[in-house]
Formats: sequence, C-alpha cells, structure tokens
Amino acid sequence: MAASPAIAQWLAAKEEQPDALLFFRMGDFYELFFDDAVAAAAALGIALTHRGTHEDKPIQMCGVPIHAAEGYLARLIRRGFRVAVAEQMEAASARVGKGPLRREIVRLVTPGTLTEEALLEGGRANLLLALARVGREVGAAWLDISTGLFETEAVGDLPALLGRLDPAEILAPTDLNLGDYEPRRAPDTLPPPPLAARARVAEAFGAATLDGFGAFTDSEAMAAATALAYVRTTQAGKLPTLSPPAKNESTGALAMDAATRASLEITRARDGSVEHTLLGSVGNTLTAPGARMLADWLSAPLTDPVAIGARQIAWGGLLGEPPATAALRTTLRGAPDATRSLGRLSLGRGGPRDLLAIRQVIAVALEAAITLAGVKSPGETPLLDRLATDLRVDPALAERLRLALADSPPLRLDDGGAIAEGFDGELDAERRLRDDSRRVISGLQLDYAQRYGVAALKIRHHAQLGYVMEVPAAAADGLRGHQDLVLRQSMANAARFTNPDLAELDRRISEAAGRAAAREAKIFAVLVAEVLEHAQVLRRAAAALATLDVLQSCARLAEAGNWCRPEVTGDTAFHVTAARHPVVQAALPTGVAFQPNDCDLSPARRILLLTGPNMAGKSTFLRQNALLVILAQAGLPVPAAAARIGVADRLFSRVGAADDLARGRSTFMTEMTETAAILNQAGPRSLVVVDEIGRGTATLDGLAIAWAVLEALHSHIRCRTLFATHFHELAGLGQALPQLCPHAMRVREWKNEIVFLHEVGEGAAGRSWGVHVAKLAGIPAATVRRAAGLLTALERSSATGPDLPLFAALPTAEPAPDRLRTTLDGIDPDKLSPREALDALYHLKSLALSSIEC
Repeated sequence: MAASPAIAQWLAAKEEQPDALLFFRMGDFYELFFDDAVAAAAALGIALTHRGTHEDKPIQMCGVPIHAAEGYLARLIRRGFRVAVAEQMEAASARVGKGPLRREIVRLVTPGTLTEEALLEGGRANLLLALARVGREVGAAWLDISTGLFETEAVGDLPALLGRLDPAEILAPTDLNLGDYEPRRAPDTLPPPPLAARARVAEAFGAATLDGFGAFTDSEAMAAATALAYVRTTQAGKLPTLSPPAKNESTGALAMDAATRASLEITRARDGSVEHTLLGSVGNTLTAPGARMLADWLSAPLTDPVAIGARQIAWGGLLGEPPATAALRTTLRGAPDATRSLGRLSLGRGGPRDLLAIRQVIAVALEAAITLAGVKSPGETPLLDRLATDLRVDPALAERLRLALADSPPLRLDDGGAIAEGFDGELDAERRLRDDSRRVISGLQLDYAQRYGVAALKIRHHAQLGYVMEVPAAAADGLRGHQDLVLRQSMANAARFTNPDLAELDRRISEAAGRAAAREAKIFAVLVAEVLEHAQVLRRAAAALATLDVLQSCARLAEAGNWCRPEVTGDTAFHVTAARHPVVQAALPTGVAFQPNDCDLSPARRILLLTGPNMAGKSTFLRQNALLVILAQAGLPVPAAAARIGVADRLFSRVGAADDLARGRSTFMTEMTETAAILNQAGPRSLVVVDEIGRGTATLDGLAIAWAVLEALHSHIRCRTLFATHFHELAGLGQALPQLCPHAMRVREWKNEIVFLHEVGEGAAGRSWGVHVAKLAGIPAATVRRAAGLLTALERSSATGPDLPLFAALPTAEPAPDRLRTTLDGIDPDKLSPREALDALYHLKSLALSSIEC
C-alpha cells in the first residue's frame, strides 16, 4: 500500500537526516512518526499515539506544540539527540492544488549549533570543536555560532585542549582518541584537502586568501573548513556572522588536563553544577557575557607576567575609584546578551527583542565609555584604554532602533506590534484598516446575537474556517432554518455557522492584517540588515562590556581588603601568607572563620611533604594552593594577606580518586594512570599537587610507589610539589632529598578527644589518628574500642618484636650495608662542580661493577 502524500513527504525528509529525530511541522504542532515518535515520547514523557497506517501497520506518532518547542528541544539535546526541523514553506491560503503543503528541513539542531536562549546557558560558552590530522600534526578550530567566536590552534596537548574548551560537540577523525569526551563526538565528517580548505575558509569571509588573518597550519585550515561546512549543513546552507578566524596560542595558557580540572572543580562541580566551584565562589559578574568571560579566564590562566599584570592594573584602577566603579556597575546591570542576539539575527532566527537588545547594548556601551573616562587617566591603564576605544559605537544606529521599535516589542515577529506607531506611514495605514475591521466585528457580534436570538453567540476566528459565528449546541437547531446561514462545523458542545457578509468581512480583515504583517516583516528585515552591517563593531563593544564586567568583579573581591593583588613573576617562586581556600570559605556559615595557612615552595624547599590525619584539612590545603595559582595567573585577586607566585606552565592536581567502571579501571589503576601523566609531562616550571599516592594497594607496595614518585618529583622533574601522604616514613627522607620540607596538620588532644586545628606547620605527624576519625564518623563504640586495642597491640608489636602469631615473620639475616646506596645518598648534585660530578660518576660506576661481581 502506497504511503499517503504527507507520510511520503515525511519519509523523503527523514532520508535526508536519518540519524536525527525529525520535527515535522503540521499546523500548530511539530509531529514525529514511526521510531522517532517512540524515542521522543520516551525521552520527553509525552503520549505516544497512532495516526493512519503504512504498509498495513499503524503509524506511531507524537507531537509537541510550536509555542513550546524550544523547551522540548532542550530536553532532547541534553539527552544526546540531534533534531532536524522541517517547516511548512508555504501558507495554506497560498497552496495551489490538493497536495500537501511544501515542507523542507530548515535546520539541524545539534549540541554545538544552538542559538535559542532557552537551549543555552547564559554563563557558559557553547563550542563546536573540529579536529583534523595531517601526518602527526593535529589542528583544531572551534566556534560558537551563538556569539560569533571563531579560533584555531595547532594542538600540542589534546587532553589539555579538550579540558580547557569543554566543547559541546566535536568533529574528529575516527582514529583520534577523545578520552572522556568521546560521547560528544558528532557523526563522521571528512575534512577537505589543505588547499581546498584554505580557499573555502577565505571565501566564507570574503577574502582571497587566509594569509590576512594569520599563519595557519594545514591541519588548522582543514579543521576550520570542517567546522564551517558542518555549520552550513546544520543551518540549511546559511552561515552565521562570525568573527574572522583568530589563531589562539596555547603556549600562553596554563595547561591543565581533564583530571586536574575535575579535581579542582574550576568551572564545573562533579555533579555538573556551578555552585561550590571556583567560578561560583569568585564570580561577581552582572551580565551573562561577563560570566562567560570570567569562566574563560579561569579555564585558561595566562603564563605571561606582563599580560597578567595588565589585568591586575585594570581592576586596580577600578578599585581606586569607588564612585565611578559603582556607576559602572549600575550601567552594566542593564547590558543584555547582545552577542547571542547578533548570532540569532544573522541566521534569520532573531526576533524583535533581539533588536531591542542591540539598541540597549549600544546605549550601555556609550554610557560605560563616559563612566570609564572618570576612572582612569590615558596611558595609566592600557587595558582600560583599549576598552574605551572598543566602546565607541555610532549612536545613530541606536537612535534609529529607538524610533523604529515599540517600547515593549513581542517575543515573536508574527505576534505583531514590533514596530512603533508613527515610524512608517504605510504600516500605520494598514493597521488602522485592520483595527477598524476588528471594531466592526464587535458590533456585528451584538447585531447577530439580537437578530438570531442567541445571547451566547460569539464571532471567533478559526485557522481553517476563518471568521465564524459560534453558538452553543442547544441553539444550533434554531439557526439551521435560516437561509442566509451555512453550517460549517458541528461539535459536541457548539456549532459554527457563516454567511456571505461574514465571509466577505473575513476576507477584508485577513487581507488588511496580512498586508500589515508583511509590511512589518519588511521593515524588520531592513533593520536587521542595518544591524548586521555593524556586527563587528557591536561585537567589539559587547566584548569590552564583558571585560569590564569581569574587571569590576575582580575589584569587588579586593574591596573587602582580605584579597590581595599577587606579585606574579617569571621565576619559580611560590610564597603565600595567610592564604585561604576560596570555595570552602565561601561555603562556610556566617560567623565561622576559615583558618588561613602559609605556603612556601621556594627553590630551596620546593617539595612540601604534608602528613596528618584525615579530616584535618590536608586536601583542602593542597587544592587551596593550586587554586591560588589559577586565580593569580588569570589576573584575579587571591584570598591571602600576600602572595608571590612564579608562573607555572602546567598544573597537575591528583587529589581524590574514584573507580572508572565504564573503562574497567579500579581506583588504584585510575590513580596510577594520573600519576603516570604527571611523571611523563611535568617539568621544572610545573606545579604538582598529589594526595595519598599508593593508598589503593598493599601497604609496602604503596609506600614503595609513593617513595619512588617523591624521588622522581624531587630529583628528576625538579618542580614545585605539594605531596600529602599517610606514609609517615617519607618524612625521614629529608637528608636524601635536600629540597624536601616535611609539614604536618596540627592536631590537639584533649581528654581523649582530638581537635583538628586546620593549621599547617613544619615537622612530621606522629600518628594518623585513624581510630579517632572512625569514632567521629559514627563507627559503633564497641568497634572503636576493639580497633583501639588492636592498634595498641600492633604498636607494641612493632616496637618490641612480633608477639601475635598473625603478624609473626620469618627471621632474616641482617642485610649487608649497600655501599652504592650509601655513597649516592651522600652526594648533593646541586653543590658539585663539573669536575667533581665527573669523578663522582666514575666512583659510582666502580661501586656498581664491584657489587655485580659479588
């Protein structure tokens, strides 16, 4: 049996996008059929029904109303679906013949190509990342069609890039491992060859060559062309207004892998929220673009002390002018998300309120420029000087939009009333005709109610029937005998009639309303075109406002006086005084003070070995200092009395671990994998923060691994390190590892109870206090007493020799002294001259040969 015309049309559209759910416009609904309906109904929790048959089987169907489609789309995208949207391309009144309305796929909605406000997070960028490989070289290009951002990079460290960008969707070769980001891979997309890629990217920006935009590698050009082609495919051939491709130099950013970002919860907590993250604790931004920019600063801290200093000088300038800064904050509160409005307008998806956002952002930019002049003197703050230049927007465009737009325009252009009365004479005339006709309907309804003796008679408009008289079902029989009335529709509770006069009135009103709507749409299109001509200037102004928002947020942090401007240097210094954990401090109840601590990782003591019991604050202290580095290198104030921090090129944080069951990795395997990444990638300028290495295996194995890792960090990698451990034996390595400085969490015992002071001091912890922590955790008292007794017995056994059969050991001979090890331990490489080092090497070689002969 052949498919019905509408279903045949659906099948043809589905064939174009077989991997996507198809939203098929039918009147006021998007309908889904067959397996699409089954999947969507389950994901959205809506009713699954049937309509007609195909090949003698019922056609499964569900649908969502047009006015609520964005909310349903958001839920489907979050669940990993891609959605193709097929719209009606002609009005029912303009249809020729009896076939179905013409429908076409106008858009493919994917995670990386969203523009609607309801589908996006205001404080989070929505990036589409494309990767391309040429030999061993990998190039990356990423864009955000909602804001126009477009950047490329020659990839040196793919996991670090993925962690920094956190893309919503990734286009990548099948042989490229995306690790934790594998679920975000889009269907396979083949990049064009290098020469064709360069030509296509240049053509997209109206240029003959890419050379004018920068020096891009072949792989970068291929990635950029892949991203642009994918956007064109998803937008039915359209390309949004994007900034020209800009080369992003990753060498200028602090490198952090995905494990480090997850450990430190910089912009996302482990549960996906922003609360209790570094971003959440330091964010005082007032606008959505400002929140996105602050997240970018924290995700990619700088490594250039000069650039970091420029940010510090800028917020310091705001801090020094409280009245002007207060005025600036008032101005910024009125700044809309204009970059995303520009993105929607450039794709033909914008509405009247997007034009209103452009009008408002111009006004805000001009007011901010005036306020900024009172904050600084030219030349004193170069960053503020540049922002003042970028805020200069032609006020004529804002004035034209002020005259053109209604004070409170509707969300959708189809709702009417977007263009202000008095702006266009022709539109005003059509509106008067339309509105006069509506007043006629009101009078006609009263006339018909009296003529036919039905007080409940109403004149209503129906999408298919036009204007009709609607009466209760009980009155319908009385009207059937009137020769001038035609019954159009009978329902359970009402009936609908028309007559020649009402049909003519419907025609006149529809024509007037249609002409008014067409004129309004034409004016709107002209205004959009004018705005898009200024797109780059508007984007610069919007970016300047976002930067000002971040800078005032920094100034607010420093206003209280307990956040300082750190001294960021080009060496490997690290010395902070009375520092605090920003996230933990922000989460404390009112009136509860955070215990600050110093940290000194100067070259002579660059390995801080931290011991102490659980619950005493070791992990907090470790993360605290890692977060200080991120804040300092992002150019923000830090929560400390004073800080001097030499820039780190890489940051590693292995604090806390969990099973990775999806990939078959235990806690210990995950720990070892992350430790391997540190030992293979860290360098002398890195900062490494590790907690409890070796705890996931047997005690002796764990101690051996922790010992070896500590030696490698000290003697081979030679980086600044915070190393927390329960293996107190490691504190005795001070002589063998001269740059190691043992520290411990301070604990006070009072009447058989312990008090955690959360203070860090030099020295080693005498014990772990594990039994006391078990008691605090609520372990039953009998179990705690038994554990305490066993601990006493084990300690006695360790001190006087084993007296418990369970722990008895076979007698062993006293090992002979290891001359090679003893000699090696007595050598300090930092104090040897070249000649002494060579002599020591020959001596060690002779000892090694003699031990082999023995």
